[in-house]
Order: sequence, then structure tokens, then C-alpha cells
Amino acid sequence: MKDIYCGTLVRLAVESPEIMAKAFVRWDHDSEAHRLADSDPAQLWSEKWIKERIEKDTEKEESQAFRFSIRTLVEDKLIGGVSLWVHSWTHSEAWVGIALGERDFWGKGYGTDAMRLIVQYGFVEANLRRISLGLHSFNARALKSYEKVGFKMEGMARGDGLRDGQRYDGYYMGILREEWFAMQGVMP
Repeated sequence: MKDIYCGTLVRLAVESPEIMAKAFVRWDHDSEAHRLADSDPAQLWSEKWIKERIEKDTEKEESQAFRFSIRTLVEDKLIGGVSLWVHSWTHSEAWVGIALGERDFWGKGYGTDAMRLIVQYGFVEANLRRISLGLHSFNARALKSYEKVGFKMEGMARGDGLRDGQRYDGYYMGILREEWFAMQGVMP
């Protein structure tokens, strides 16, 4: 059986709150990375604050969130994180979010590989029916990556956000279980 946590470039892992807090403090100093992943204003946080938030979120979302770190296969370097948040177990729906904090790994397939792994995890392990995501219209690299994984555009919120005095749209994408399995060449 194939290792469900291992892709071609990355593997999904779990880190201690201390390790993730150290990484997030470093990544937050790259305001572009923050702005690509979040619509909130870029802000610097202390390592202690991030660690406490990770611990609190983990307790609160225990049965609804699946959080993983992203590590490269070759160097075993921590480069980001990816999570699934189950919106409804009744309807088998979840949202996914990903952030690559290490700029040297942008645009080289690492994020796409991690997204493939988390989508596989959602459909095969969590038995989800639908996985959705949101992104900013100015994040063309993410849009291309999500399309490679099989996500389809489902909607747009016009003028949803504001960056550098310019309005941008919010995009919403989704992938269904049967679409993903068809891409794998197997029946669900």
C-alpha cells in the first residue's frame, strides 16, 4: 500500500507547536507570503503567541481539523503547512488551506504536491464528498496549482478585498470526490 502522507516532492508531517511557532515567526517576516495566504493585514506575532494559538486551535478543532506540516522529501525541510477543516460531517464537506512559507520552494511544484496529498487524504481517509477553497484573484500561481489538482472554479466575490489601494476579487473553487477519483483512474 502506498504511503498516503508521501508525495513526489513532499511529505505531510506533524510538528510540535514550538517548531511550528518558530517557523511561522520566520515566515511572517515575508509580508508577501502572508498576503498571498491571508486577507487579513500582515502582522508580526511573537513566538509565544503563535504557539499558544496553535495549542488552543488544536484543542478547539480536535474532531474537525486535520493539520499537517509540509516537509520536502530530499532535505526534510519544513516549508509550510496544509489543513482540512470539516465544515459538515453530515454533508461530508471540508475547506482546505495551504501556505508555503519558504520562498525558495514557490513555483516548483511543492505546493501542488502537498495539495494533492491533502485532497487524497480528505477523500480516502476522511471520506469527504467535497473539498472547497478560497483564494485571491491576484494569486495566479495558486490558481494554476489548484487547477492541476482538479479544483474547478465555482464562484467569484467581486471586489472582495483591498490590497495596496486596489480592489481584487475572491475566487472560490471546489473538487468533488467522484472528480478526484476519475482523475486517478479508479471508481470511488
